[in-house]
Amino acid sequence: MMARGASGKSLSGYCYIASGLREVLQALDPVRSDRQLCARLGTDLLFHWFIDLPLDEEVSDPTVFSKNQARLLTHEVADLFFSEVVASARRHGWVSDDHFSVDGTLIEAWASMKSFRPKGTATGPGGGNAWMDFKGEKRTNDTHESTTDPAAKLVRKGPGKEARLCFAGHATMENRNGLCVLLAVQPAVGAPESAVAVEQMTELRNRGFTPKTVGADKGYHPREFVEGVREQNIVPHCARKEGQRTLHVLLTLAHAISQKLRKRIEEIFGWTKTIGCFRKSRDRGVERTHAQGQYVVAASNLVLMAKLMVTAPPKMARA
Repeated sequence: MMARGASGKSLSGYCYIASGLREVLQALDPVRSDRQLCARLGTDLLFHWFIDLPLDEEVSDPTVFSKNQARLLTHEVADLFFSEVVASARRHGWVSDDHFSVDGTLIEAWASMKSFRPKGTATGPGGGNAWMDFKGEKRTNDTHESTTDPAAKLVRKGPGKEARLCFAGHATMENRNGLCVLLAVQPAVGAPESAVAVEQMTELRNRGFTPKTVGADKGYHPREFVEGVREQNIVPHCARKEGQRTLHVLLTLAHAISQKLRKRIEEIFGWTKTIGCFRKSRDRGVERTHAQGQYVVAASNLVLMAKLMVTAPPKMARA
């Protein structure tokens, strides 16, 4: 949508813009690769309109799109695109400036479990899909790494779940309409969700928001989160954890409302992982996966914003 009116002539016609919007197109109308995108651009008038491509302009080679990805990462185009979508929602009054929710999720890496081998192991010709037997072998992130994507870490979602090579996605949602205002993809092993959430509250203030409350699930009980947000004059509304001392949890009406609304963040994860095809990354590395996430979540926001534009929320009647 942001590409309307911009021809991008300085970078081989439309290819620079189309490279950035590829991920948006993949979320709205699944496109598996740059090669398939070029094929669709040659036949699909909707794609021509989306990137403002004249009908008589020749479609570039797929390699041009791939080479432009490095430029997009260097200039943080994905983050700027996502920020502009959020700014547009704020101009329409669809975003709360005061009340937010935080949560995290795991994003499966593109790397195969066969690639998770002892560090320093060399892969010879034809060894990419060789027969592997891991029975009885203890594999940890300290001793092993993926030869395909070293940034992917071996983690499990919970007790009884199988371990997978994943990245961690950290999201912040505003509570008025359930729009995502911040998303960060980081290594699955490192900073905990609670610490990242505190950093995101600081980032919200840097972007002009004035957070007053933040809802979260039981995993955000650590002292670093509670004290970290309180230092910023934000009231933490964590889910109550049975059997644990919870003096910082005030069971007020505001707390109950936050706990009800914060579950909508799962709708964001659900949309991005099913319709947006972000359950598993299509790229290697944290940086590229983060950029992909920005586009997919921006597409999720755009879909919800389109619904809000057509059917505005009902106005409250005065007492």
